[in-house]
Amino acid sequence: MTVTELTEANFDQEVLGCALPVLIDFWASWCGPCRMMAPVVEEIAAEYPDVKVCKVNVDDEDTLAAQFGVMSIPTFVVMKDGRPVGKKVGVVPKDDLLDLLGK
Repeated sequence: MTVTELTEANFDQEVLGCALPVLIDFWASWCGPCRMMAPVVEEIAAEYPDVKVCKVNVDDEDTLAAQFGVMSIPTFVVMKDGRPVGKKVGVVPKDDLLDLLGK
């Protein structure tokens, strides 16, 4: 599966209307740790077709970042049935993200 770029305009449709678990990566282009995690996020998207993987650029979508209480990046949020069920902040092992997803 590919990584979906989230905006305020498509958030409800892409996340709240999704039957799959959703991994959201809150990131910014200037963030070194975010760039370190990008390949891990891409791997999860490629290896787990039963998970929807999305990214939110916090510089462009500050309202979404505020809605999820993002204070530092990268922040990863897992949504199931339209509700947040897990959160990790910073550079984390791939296994930690998979644990959030129940994999």
